[in-house]
Amino acid sequence: MFNKTIEKNGKLLRYGYTTGSCATAGTKAALEMYLSQEIRSSIKIDTPKGWPLDLVLHDQQFGSSEASCSVIKDAGDDPDITNGIKIFSKIMPSAKSGIQFLGGIGVGTVTSVGLSIPPGEPAINPVPREMMTLEIEKVLEKYRDLGKTDLPKGWMVEISIPQGEELAKRTFNPKLGIVGGLSVVGTSGIVEPMSEEALKSSLKLELSVLKAKGVKEIIFVPGNYGKDFSLGLGLNEEVLVKTSNFMGFMLDEAERMGFEKILIVGHLGKLVKVAGGIFNTHSSVADGRMEILTAHCGILGGSRLTMKKIMASKTTDEATALILEEKLPDYFNHLAEVVKKKITDRVYGSIEVEVILFSKIHGHLGESQNAGKMRERLCIH
Repeated sequence: MFNKTIEKNGKLLRYGYTTGSCATAGTKAALEMYLSQEIRSSIKIDTPKGWPLDLVLHDQQFGSSEASCSVIKDAGDDPDITNGIKIFSKIMPSAKSGIQFLGGIGVGTVTSVGLSIPPGEPAINPVPREMMTLEIEKVLEKYRDLGKTDLPKGWMVEISIPQGEELAKRTFNPKLGIVGGLSVVGTSGIVEPMSEEALKSSLKLELSVLKAKGVKEIIFVPGNYGKDFSLGLGLNEEVLVKTSNFMGFMLDEAERMGFEKILIVGHLGKLVKVAGGIFNTHSSVADGRMEILTAHCGILGGSRLTMKKIMASKTTDEATALILEEKLPDYFNHLAEVVKKKITDRVYGSIEVEVILFSKIHGHLGESQNAGKMRERLCIH
Protein backbone atom coordinates (compact mmCIF):
# COMPACT_ATOMS: atom_id res chain seq x y z
CA MET A 1 0.00 0.00 0.00
CA PHE A 2 1.18 3.54 -0.85
CA ASN A 3 1.12 5.48 2.43
CA LYS A 4 1.78 9.14 1.62
CA THR A 5 -0.95 11.42 2.98
CA ILE A 6 -2.17 15.00 2.76
CA GLU A 7 -4.41 16.99 5.09
CA LYS A 8 -7.48 18.58 3.49
CA ASN A 9 -10.25 20.33 5.40
CA GLY A 10 -9.03 18.77 8.63
CA LYS A 11 -8.99 15.22 7.22
CA LEU A 12 -5.92 13.10 6.58
CA LEU A 13 -6.26 11.65 3.07
CA ARG A 14 -4.08 9.06 1.37
CA TYR A 15 -2.47 9.56 -2.05
CA GLY A 16 -2.78 6.84 -4.69
CA TYR A 17 -1.13 6.08 -8.00
CA THR A 18 -2.42 6.41 -11.56
CA THR A 19 -3.31 3.86 -14.21
CA GLY A 20 -0.20 5.16 -15.99
CA SER A 21 1.96 4.14 -13.04
CA CYS A 22 0.29 0.72 -12.97
CA ALA A 23 0.97 0.22 -16.69
CA THR A 24 4.56 1.38 -16.23
CA ALA A 25 5.24 -0.96 -13.32
CA GLY A 26 3.65 -3.89 -15.15
CA THR A 27 5.61 -3.17 -18.32
CA LYS A 28 8.95 -2.87 -16.51
CA ALA A 29 8.28 -6.08 -14.58
CA ALA A 30 7.21 -7.95 -17.72
CA LEU A 31 10.43 -6.91 -19.48
CA GLU A 32 12.52 -7.97 -16.47
CA MET A 33 10.81 -11.38 -16.46
CA TYR A 34 11.20 -11.79 -20.22
CA LEU A 35 14.93 -11.03 -20.16
CA SER A 36 15.73 -12.99 -17.00
CA GLN A 37 13.14 -15.77 -17.47
CA GLU A 38 12.53 -15.49 -13.73
CA ILE A 39 9.44 -14.54 -11.74
CA ARG A 40 9.20 -11.12 -10.09
CA SER A 41 6.89 -10.40 -7.14
CA SER A 42 7.28 -6.62 -7.04
CA ILE A 43 8.87 -3.80 -9.02
CA LYS A 44 10.17 -0.28 -8.34
CA ILE A 45 9.51 2.64 -10.68
CA ASP A 46 10.06 6.39 -10.62
CA THR A 47 7.22 8.87 -11.15
CA PRO A 48 7.25 12.36 -12.70
CA LYS A 49 6.26 13.72 -9.26
CA GLY A 50 9.58 12.44 -7.94
CA TRP A 51 8.05 9.87 -5.61
CA PRO A 52 9.27 6.29 -6.19
CA LEU A 53 6.78 3.43 -6.11
CA ASP A 54 7.35 -0.19 -5.14
CA LEU A 55 4.34 -2.08 -6.48
CA VAL A 56 3.17 -5.67 -6.00
CA LEU A 57 2.70 -7.81 -9.12
CA HIS A 58 -0.02 -10.30 -9.97
CA ASP A 59 -0.78 -12.77 -12.79
CA GLN A 60 2.90 -13.14 -13.72
CA GLN A 61 3.63 -15.17 -16.85
CA PHE A 62 6.75 -15.40 -19.04
CA GLY A 63 8.08 -17.47 -21.90
CA SER A 64 10.27 -17.34 -24.95
CA SER A 65 8.07 -14.95 -26.93
CA GLU A 66 6.42 -12.68 -24.35
CA ALA A 67 5.91 -11.88 -20.68
CA SER A 68 3.01 -10.29 -18.80
CA CYS A 69 1.67 -9.38 -15.37
CA SER A 70 -0.85 -7.08 -13.71
CA VAL A 71 -0.83 -4.32 -11.10
CA ILE A 72 -3.85 -3.37 -8.99
CA LYS A 73 -4.78 0.32 -9.16
CA ASP A 74 -4.87 2.09 -5.80
CA ALA A 75 -6.52 5.50 -5.98
CA GLY A 76 -5.91 6.24 -2.31
CA ASP A 77 -8.77 8.31 -0.88
CA ASP A 78 -9.74 9.72 -4.28
CA PRO A 79 -13.25 8.70 -5.46
CA ASP A 80 -11.96 7.03 -8.64
CA ILE A 81 -13.97 4.33 -10.43
CA THR A 82 -10.74 2.58 -11.44
CA ASN A 83 -9.76 1.93 -7.83
CA GLY A 84 -9.04 -1.75 -7.23
CA ILE A 85 -9.04 -2.87 -10.87
CA LYS A 86 -6.20 -4.75 -12.55
CA ILE A 87 -4.07 -3.11 -15.24
CA PHE A 88 -2.33 -5.76 -17.36
CA SER A 89 0.92 -5.23 -19.26
CA LYS A 90 2.35 -7.58 -21.88
CA ILE A 91 5.69 -7.07 -23.64
CA MET A 92 6.86 -8.76 -26.83
CA PRO A 93 10.10 -8.37 -28.82
CA SER A 94 9.81 -6.69 -32.22
CA ALA A 95 11.99 -6.58 -35.32
CA LYS A 96 11.00 -2.92 -35.69
CA SER A 97 13.09 -0.36 -33.80
CA GLY A 98 11.54 1.59 -30.96
CA ILE A 99 8.52 0.95 -28.78
CA GLN A 100 5.02 0.39 -30.13
CA PHE A 101 2.09 0.80 -27.77
CA LEU A 102 -0.97 -1.39 -28.30
CA GLY A 103 -4.39 -1.23 -26.70
CA GLY A 104 -5.65 -4.58 -25.47
CA ILE A 105 -9.11 -5.39 -24.13
CA GLY A 106 -10.66 -2.54 -22.18
CA VAL A 107 -8.29 0.19 -23.37
CA GLY A 108 -10.09 2.76 -25.50
CA THR A 109 -9.22 3.93 -28.99
CA VAL A 110 -9.05 7.64 -29.83
CA THR A 111 -11.49 8.60 -32.61
CA SER A 112 -11.65 12.42 -32.25
CA VAL A 113 -9.20 15.22 -32.89
CA GLY A 114 -8.37 17.64 -30.09
CA LEU A 115 -6.88 15.10 -27.68
CA SER A 116 -3.21 14.61 -26.82
CA ILE A 117 -3.17 11.32 -28.79
CA PRO A 118 -4.08 11.25 -32.52
CA PRO A 119 -7.13 9.35 -33.83
CA GLY A 120 -6.61 5.64 -34.34
CA GLU A 121 -4.13 5.31 -31.47
CA PRO A 122 -4.86 3.51 -28.18
CA ALA A 123 -5.85 5.92 -25.41
CA ILE A 124 -2.53 5.67 -23.60
CA ASN A 125 -1.64 9.26 -22.78
CA PRO A 126 1.76 10.87 -23.47
CA VAL A 127 3.11 10.87 -19.90
CA PRO A 128 2.40 7.15 -19.29
CA ARG A 129 4.08 6.42 -22.65
CA GLU A 130 7.11 8.44 -21.55
CA MET A 131 7.17 6.67 -18.17
CA MET A 132 7.07 3.22 -19.80
CA THR A 133 9.74 4.18 -22.32
CA LEU A 134 12.03 5.48 -19.56
CA GLU A 135 11.68 2.33 -17.44
CA ILE A 136 12.21 0.07 -20.47
CA GLU A 137 15.43 1.95 -21.25
CA LYS A 138 16.62 1.52 -17.66
CA VAL A 139 16.09 -2.25 -17.82
CA LEU A 140 17.80 -2.55 -21.22
CA GLU A 141 20.76 -0.49 -20.03
CA LYS A 142 21.13 -2.78 -17.02
CA TYR A 143 21.21 -5.88 -19.22
CA ARG A 144 23.65 -4.26 -21.66
CA ASP A 145 25.94 -3.53 -18.70
CA LEU A 146 25.66 -7.21 -17.77
CA GLY A 147 26.96 -8.09 -21.23
CA LYS A 148 23.72 -9.06 -22.92
CA THR A 149 24.26 -8.07 -26.56
CA ASP A 150 21.51 -9.99 -28.37
CA LEU A 151 18.67 -7.68 -27.35
CA PRO A 152 15.77 -7.24 -29.81
CA LYS A 153 15.62 -4.11 -31.99
CA GLY A 154 12.32 -3.00 -30.50
CA TRP A 155 9.36 -3.87 -28.31
CA MET A 156 5.60 -4.06 -28.46
CA VAL A 157 3.80 -3.12 -25.25
CA GLU A 158 0.15 -4.10 -24.89
CA ILE A 159 -1.93 -2.64 -22.04
CA SER A 160 -5.24 -4.27 -21.12
CA ILE A 161 -7.94 -3.44 -18.57
CA PRO A 162 -10.49 -6.29 -18.48
CA GLN A 163 -13.15 -4.14 -16.75
CA GLY A 164 -12.34 -1.10 -18.88
CA GLU A 165 -15.11 -1.20 -21.47
CA GLU A 166 -17.87 -1.32 -18.86
CA LEU A 167 -16.27 1.27 -16.56
CA ALA A 168 -15.66 3.67 -19.45
CA LYS A 169 -19.43 4.18 -19.76
CA ARG A 170 -19.26 6.03 -16.44
CA THR A 171 -16.48 8.38 -17.55
CA PHE A 172 -16.06 11.33 -19.94
CA ASN A 173 -14.54 9.00 -22.57
CA PRO A 174 -17.62 8.47 -24.78
CA LYS A 175 -18.12 12.25 -25.03
CA LEU A 176 -14.43 12.76 -25.78
CA GLY A 177 -14.51 10.33 -28.70
CA ILE A 178 -12.61 7.55 -26.93
CA VAL A 179 -14.38 4.27 -27.69
CA GLY A 180 -14.08 0.75 -26.37
CA GLY A 181 -12.60 1.35 -22.97
CA LEU A 182 -10.70 3.47 -20.49
CA SER A 183 -7.71 5.75 -20.97
CA VAL A 184 -4.33 5.10 -19.38
CA VAL A 185 -3.69 8.46 -17.76
CA GLY A 186 -1.69 10.47 -15.25
CA THR A 187 0.64 13.44 -15.54
CA SER A 188 2.47 12.99 -12.24
CA GLY A 189 2.07 9.24 -11.73
CA ILE A 190 0.41 10.01 -8.41
CA VAL A 191 -3.29 10.50 -7.60
CA GLU A 192 -3.92 13.42 -5.26
CA PRO A 193 -7.07 12.65 -3.27
CA MET A 194 -10.09 14.64 -4.43
CA SER A 195 -7.93 16.89 -6.58
CA GLU A 196 -9.74 19.98 -7.82
CA GLU A 197 -7.17 20.45 -10.56
CA ALA A 198 -7.76 16.95 -11.94
CA LEU A 199 -11.49 17.61 -12.24
CA LYS A 200 -10.89 20.98 -13.89
CA SER A 201 -8.55 19.34 -16.40
CA SER A 202 -11.13 16.75 -17.40
CA LEU A 203 -13.84 19.40 -17.76
CA LYS A 204 -11.55 21.58 -19.89
CA LEU A 205 -10.75 18.58 -22.08
CA GLU A 206 -14.42 18.27 -23.03
CA LEU A 207 -14.36 21.86 -24.25
CA SER A 208 -11.20 21.34 -26.30
CA VAL A 209 -12.72 18.29 -28.03
CA LEU A 210 -15.86 20.25 -28.96
CA LYS A 211 -13.68 23.11 -30.20
CA ALA A 212 -11.64 20.71 -32.36
CA LYS A 213 -14.88 19.44 -33.89
CA GLY A 214 -15.75 22.98 -34.95
CA VAL A 215 -18.62 23.42 -32.48
CA LYS A 216 -19.37 27.09 -31.77
CA GLU A 217 -22.56 26.91 -29.67
CA ILE A 218 -22.57 24.90 -26.44
CA ILE A 219 -24.67 24.23 -23.36
CA PHE A 220 -23.34 24.60 -19.81
CA VAL A 221 -25.03 22.83 -16.90
CA PRO A 222 -23.66 22.81 -13.34
CA GLY A 223 -24.52 19.16 -12.70
CA ASN A 224 -26.80 16.18 -13.26
CA TYR A 225 -30.00 18.07 -12.43
CA GLY A 226 -29.21 20.54 -15.19
CA LYS A 227 -28.31 17.75 -17.58
CA ASP A 228 -31.57 15.90 -16.94
CA PHE A 229 -33.63 19.08 -17.29
CA SER A 230 -31.80 19.95 -20.54
CA LEU A 231 -32.48 16.54 -22.03
CA GLY A 232 -36.13 16.93 -21.05
CA LEU A 233 -36.17 20.11 -23.15
CA GLY A 234 -34.82 18.13 -26.11
CA LEU A 235 -31.42 19.82 -26.06
CA ASN A 236 -28.50 18.20 -27.85
CA GLU A 237 -26.43 16.19 -25.36
CA GLU A 238 -23.48 16.13 -27.79
CA VAL A 239 -22.73 19.80 -27.06
CA LEU A 240 -23.64 19.74 -23.36
CA VAL A 241 -20.83 20.21 -20.84
CA LYS A 242 -21.08 19.91 -17.06
CA THR A 243 -19.18 22.68 -15.27
CA SER A 244 -19.48 21.19 -11.77
CA ASN A 245 -18.92 24.05 -9.31
CA PHE A 246 -16.33 25.71 -11.57
CA MET A 247 -18.60 27.97 -13.62
CA GLY A 248 -16.07 30.81 -13.68
CA PHE A 249 -13.17 28.60 -14.69
CA MET A 250 -15.21 27.00 -17.50
CA LEU A 251 -16.43 30.37 -18.77
CA ASP A 252 -12.83 31.61 -18.83
CA GLU A 253 -11.79 28.54 -20.85
CA ALA A 254 -14.74 28.91 -23.24
CA GLU A 255 -13.80 32.55 -23.82
CA ARG A 256 -10.15 31.63 -24.34
CA MET A 257 -11.08 28.90 -26.87
CA GLY A 258 -13.34 31.24 -28.83
CA PHE A 259 -16.80 29.72 -28.39
CA GLU A 260 -19.50 32.05 -29.71
CA LYS A 261 -22.70 31.14 -27.85
CA ILE A 262 -23.48 29.42 -24.53
CA LEU A 263 -26.88 28.41 -23.19
CA ILE A 264 -26.68 28.08 -19.40
CA VAL A 265 -29.27 25.70 -17.95
CA GLY A 266 -29.13 25.44 -14.19
CA HIS A 267 -30.91 24.77 -10.94
CA LEU A 268 -31.76 27.94 -9.05
CA GLY A 269 -29.69 26.77 -6.07
CA LYS A 270 -26.51 27.01 -8.17
CA LEU A 271 -27.18 29.87 -10.55
CA VAL A 272 -28.53 32.26 -7.91
CA LYS A 273 -24.95 32.38 -6.61
CA VAL A 274 -23.75 33.48 -10.05
CA ALA A 275 -26.35 36.27 -9.87
CA GLY A 276 -24.36 37.52 -6.90
CA GLY A 277 -21.03 37.26 -8.73
CA ILE A 278 -20.04 33.96 -7.08
CA PHE A 279 -18.43 31.87 -9.84
CA ASN A 280 -17.25 28.93 -7.73
CA THR A 281 -20.58 27.60 -6.51
CA HIS A 282 -19.31 25.09 -3.93
CA SER A 283 -20.94 25.67 -0.56
CA SER A 284 -17.51 25.73 1.11
CA VAL A 285 -16.50 28.77 -0.98
CA ALA A 286 -19.52 31.04 -0.52
CA ASP A 287 -23.27 30.95 -0.14
CA GLY A 288 -25.36 34.12 -0.20
CA ARG A 289 -28.33 32.39 -1.88
CA MET A 290 -31.01 33.76 0.42
CA GLU A 291 -29.42 37.19 0.55
CA ILE A 292 -29.44 37.40 -3.25
CA LEU A 293 -33.01 36.10 -3.58
CA THR A 294 -34.16 38.54 -0.88
CA ALA A 295 -32.41 41.52 -2.47
CA HIS A 296 -34.12 40.95 -5.82
CA CYS A 297 -37.44 40.40 -4.09
CA GLY A 298 -37.04 43.87 -2.61
CA ILE A 299 -35.97 45.39 -5.93
CA LEU A 300 -39.17 44.11 -7.55
CA GLY A 301 -41.42 45.41 -4.78
CA GLY A 302 -41.81 42.41 -2.52
CA SER A 303 -43.13 42.93 0.99
CA ARG A 304 -40.83 43.14 4.01
CA LEU A 305 -42.61 40.09 5.47
CA THR A 306 -41.86 37.99 2.38
CA MET A 307 -38.26 39.22 2.36
CA LYS A 308 -37.94 38.21 6.00
CA LYS A 309 -39.36 34.75 5.26
CA ILE A 310 -36.99 34.25 2.27
CA MET A 311 -34.01 35.14 4.48
CA ALA A 312 -35.15 32.50 6.99
CA SER A 313 -35.59 29.80 4.31
CA LYS A 314 -33.38 26.71 4.46
CA THR A 315 -33.56 25.85 0.73
CA THR A 316 -34.07 27.70 -2.53
CA ASP A 317 -37.17 25.57 -3.17
CA GLU A 318 -38.68 26.87 0.09
CA ALA A 319 -37.78 30.42 -0.95
CA THR A 320 -39.18 29.86 -4.44
CA ALA A 321 -42.59 28.92 -3.01
CA LEU A 322 -42.64 32.22 -1.11
CA ILE A 323 -41.64 34.21 -4.20
CA LEU A 324 -44.35 32.55 -6.29
CA GLU A 325 -46.95 33.29 -3.61
CA GLU A 326 -45.92 36.96 -3.65
CA LYS A 327 -46.71 37.04 -7.41
CA LEU A 328 -43.81 39.34 -8.19
CA PRO A 329 -43.83 40.33 -11.89
CA ASP A 330 -41.34 38.26 -13.90
CA TYR A 331 -39.14 37.61 -10.85
CA PHE A 332 -37.30 34.60 -12.28
CA ASN A 333 -37.00 36.08 -15.78
CA HIS A 334 -35.45 39.12 -14.09
CA LEU A 335 -33.08 36.88 -12.12
CA ALA A 336 -32.07 35.02 -15.30
CA GLU A 337 -31.18 38.38 -16.85
CA VAL A 338 -29.04 39.20 -13.82
CA VAL A 339 -27.21 35.88 -14.17
CA LYS A 340 -26.78 36.57 -17.90
CA LYS A 341 -25.25 40.01 -17.22
CA LYS A 342 -22.81 38.64 -14.64
CA ILE A 343 -21.66 35.94 -17.08
CA THR A 344 -21.49 38.34 -20.04
CA ASP A 345 -19.31 40.67 -17.99
CA ARG A 346 -17.09 37.72 -16.99
CA VAL A 347 -16.37 36.88 -20.66
CA TYR A 348 -16.02 40.58 -21.63
CA GLY A 349 -19.05 40.38 -23.90
CA SER A 350 -17.21 38.06 -26.28
CA ILE A 351 -19.78 35.24 -26.00
CA GLU A 352 -23.53 35.48 -26.53
CA VAL A 353 -25.09 34.04 -23.37
CA GLU A 354 -28.64 33.00 -22.49
CA VAL A 355 -29.90 31.51 -19.23
CA ILE A 356 -32.67 29.11 -18.17
CA LEU A 357 -33.53 28.66 -14.48
CA PHE A 358 -35.43 25.72 -13.03
CA SER A 359 -36.25 24.01 -9.75
CA LYS A 360 -36.62 20.30 -9.01
CA ILE A 361 -39.95 20.94 -7.34
CA HIS A 362 -41.35 23.84 -9.37
CA GLY A 363 -39.88 23.00 -12.79
CA HIS A 364 -39.15 25.80 -15.27
CA LEU A 365 -38.91 29.11 -13.41
CA GLY A 366 -37.70 31.69 -15.87
CA GLU A 367 -35.26 32.56 -18.63
CA SER A 368 -33.41 35.43 -20.23
CA GLN A 369 -35.05 37.25 -23.13
CA ASN A 370 -33.57 35.31 -26.06
CA ALA A 371 -33.11 31.94 -24.37
CA GLY A 372 -36.01 30.45 -26.34
CA LYS A 373 -34.36 31.19 -29.69
CA MET A 374 -31.02 29.76 -28.59
CA ARG A 375 -32.78 26.70 -27.15
CA GLU A 376 -34.48 26.05 -30.49
CA ARG A 377 -31.12 26.10 -32.30
CA LEU A 378 -29.60 23.68 -29.79
CA CYS A 379 -32.45 21.18 -29.81
CA ILE A 380 -32.29 17.86 -31.62
CA HIS A 381 -34.61 18.18 -34.59
